[in-house]
Amino acid sequence: MQQQYPFKDIEQSAQQYWEKNQTFAASEQSDKPKYYCLSMFPYPSGRLHMGHVRNYTIGDVLSRFHKMKGFNVMQPMGWDAFGLPAENAAIKNNTAPAKWTYENIEHMKTQLKQLGLGVDWQREIATCKPEYYKWEQWLFTELFKKGLIYKKTATVNWDPVDGTVLANEQVIDGRGWRSGALVEKRDIPQYFMKITAYAEELLADLDKLDGWPEQVKTMQRNWIGKSYGCEVEFPIVGQSGNLKVYTTRPDTLMGATYVAVAAEHALATLAAQNNPELAEFIAECKRGSVAEADVATAEKKGMATGLFVIHPLNGEQLPVWVANYVLASYGEGAVMAVPAHDERDFEFANKFGLPIKQVFNSTVTFTDEQKIEFPKSEYEYHYFDKELWKDWYASKSADDVLVSTEGKYFGMTHQDAFDAVIADLEMKDSGKRRTQYRLRDWGVSRQRYWGCPIPIIHCASCGEVPVPADQLPVVLPEDVVMDGVGSPIKKDPSFYETSCPTCGGKATRETDTLDTFFESSWYFARYASFDSNNAMADERANYWLPVDQYVGGIEHAILHLLYARFFNKLMRDVGLLKNDEPFTNLLTQGMVLKDGSKMSKSKGNTVDPQELIDTYGADTARLFMMFAAPPEQSLEWADSGVEGAHRFLRRLWKAVYDHIELGSVAAYSSGELNADLKNLRRQLHLTIEKVADDYGRRHSFNTAISSVMELMNALAKIEGSDETTRQVRQEVLQNAALLLSPIVPHICQALWAELCPNTHILEAAWPVADQSAMEQDTIEYVIQVNGKLRGSITVAKSTAKDELEKLALEQPCVQKYIEDNMSVRKVIVVPNKLINVVVG
Repeated sequence: MQQQYPFKDIEQSAQQYWEKNQTFAASEQSDKPKYYCLSMFPYPSGRLHMGHVRNYTIGDVLSRFHKMKGFNVMQPMGWDAFGLPAENAAIKNNTAPAKWTYENIEHMKTQLKQLGLGVDWQREIATCKPEYYKWEQWLFTELFKKGLIYKKTATVNWDPVDGTVLANEQVIDGRGWRSGALVEKRDIPQYFMKITAYAEELLADLDKLDGWPEQVKTMQRNWIGKSYGCEVEFPIVGQSGNLKVYTTRPDTLMGATYVAVAAEHALATLAAQNNPELAEFIAECKRGSVAEADVATAEKKGMATGLFVIHPLNGEQLPVWVANYVLASYGEGAVMAVPAHDERDFEFANKFGLPIKQVFNSTVTFTDEQKIEFPKSEYEYHYFDKELWKDWYASKSADDVLVSTEGKYFGMTHQDAFDAVIADLEMKDSGKRRTQYRLRDWGVSRQRYWGCPIPIIHCASCGEVPVPADQLPVVLPEDVVMDGVGSPIKKDPSFYETSCPTCGGKATRETDTLDTFFESSWYFARYASFDSNNAMADERANYWLPVDQYVGGIEHAILHLLYARFFNKLMRDVGLLKNDEPFTNLLTQGMVLKDGSKMSKSKGNTVDPQELIDTYGADTARLFMMFAAPPEQSLEWADSGVEGAHRFLRRLWKAVYDHIELGSVAAYSSGELNADLKNLRRQLHLTIEKVADDYGRRHSFNTAISSVMELMNALAKIEGSDETTRQVRQEVLQNAALLLSPIVPHICQALWAELCPNTHILEAAWPVADQSAMEQDTIEYVIQVNGKLRGSITVAKSTAKDELEKLALEQPCVQKYIEDNMSVRKVIVVPNKLINVVVG
């Protein structure tokens, strides 16, 4: 055994052993309970970052721990390989996205192996490979036939120079991030998945997910956004037909003073036909972002259309405005505006001088005296004091009552008014009760190249025809030239020209590709059936699923996790899976910070994991990542912490080296021990019990490491080289290696080989605490006088209560308080803890 810790040699040796022996290859042929541990797979950007190191180390610790506990473990790895970054990199580097992606995968795979992950690499997948995306194309066609995928026109961000759709994040100050062109809103045909058909099940099944953080479940509940309300129809003055709106507050209908429609609404288009100023305003709105968050925070803008609608209950005429805060994609693309009861409506009404009509009584009432003059550019508006309005709005309660002048509703509570208004609307055939979800159907079409081709053929005679299963996959050409303008396959006749599978006539392929969330929504199932040529998922998926432990960032709480849950239910309903939910337990790890902020190239505060591994070794990187903070909390990077982790591993190595130099010895099993060795064994077995709980239940890896460090500190204080002492030392060192092996597997494998020749740590089970060793012969009692700490005594565990009282009174720390005419009134003994002497 080398005297100095040779981390490079032992890490290379361990990794070669694992690869040669297929140590972590998973099999369904096992009588052990299964444990499927999955960390969210990476995008192959080219290099690992510290977030990767933390994420995959957490998953690896849990996988290795459960393997030692006797589980049949699967921990796979793959690549979320499609996406826009590859297109941008290809343009920048004058290469093809496929070539760039595959090179990155190879480099990052090498880095992941250097981290020492216990991954079953035979199950590796890359979502850009035809053998992977063939099956999502198959699922697409099946869902299309069932009507769960359909085509409709939708509004998108359009870059007129690059000729492509932009994500909301790619629109910067109204311009395309790459071209700088003014972005337009465009209505184009796109494919949608009917996730709304599963909204109720997605919501209800959150209650089954006891192993998920409550924060994540709350975020999903809010995103699904189930609401109870009413559909209201307002007759249009001078026109046939009605303006339809949905509201969750029909009880405030009597406070509606105007209606607002989105720029894309049919009424806005109608009103703009003979109004150039309105047409220009609508065009301006269409150039804005289509993101709900952007719309909510944008300055409120609007223009009157000149049209009016009739209030269905009181007959008043309400003006119709086009407003930029109304989304065409939400509800009916129109809202009834109640400024006294909605902050956005209130802000809009103040800006444009529209009436504000209070509906519910409260501690604050609006009066003319509370109006103030508020100048805005060349206009003057009557403006209610916003802070006063907020005070009133915040004071609402279920006990508030209607104070509207409409006698029928006067004095009603919120709920009574809610029900009464809906009943009256239904009686007049002007509305109906409706349950609605905030969740919208998922638009999966992308006008980009590097993605999975949508398996639809357009035929002039037959319409939209799904590609037959025996013609899948529709393969994406990989040898392309990226010029930055549009998608190469849209300009490639050899790709899009084809014949109709139904009639044999000339036809064209769909040239849009799928949203990359499509690939990441089912990959967890493919790992279980990684080599199946006959099905998207076979019977092996029902052995491994659901995933027992999923690990990933909180930033994926909504979209990825919601879509994965949705896909699991889709795959269940086409007969592929039996489980309702994909992930039983979810761990959301925190970010890696440096200097108080997230590591990023733009801030210049990144740390290269490769440099860390080269300088200190993978075990040091893993140890620091697990020790610096609990996994769900953010971790602050510290060079001193890395150095400290490395020092501990060197001390561990030296402790074993010094022990081995004296010759081999068996671990302690029985025999008389002195008090120090008894205490050391007691600490050892308490540590075994605690660390098992830290790993398995609490996922508190930092406290597990801390406990082993304390154990090693206690061991260092034990002197002597007699046989019994060395046996206990052997026992401690063997168990320390076992306890730390999930976190620092390379060094522990090497140390085990020295401590237990001719055996392998991977064949050793998780240690079981010796209950007899944890029993104490003696107990330390705290001594108090009148409740204040004065000293302590150590006594035999079997000492009787009257003897404890006598011993306590004899202590000098007590004697000095019962002098000066003070007498002992009583002695209180709390078993195994303290003795309190009450004097007076």
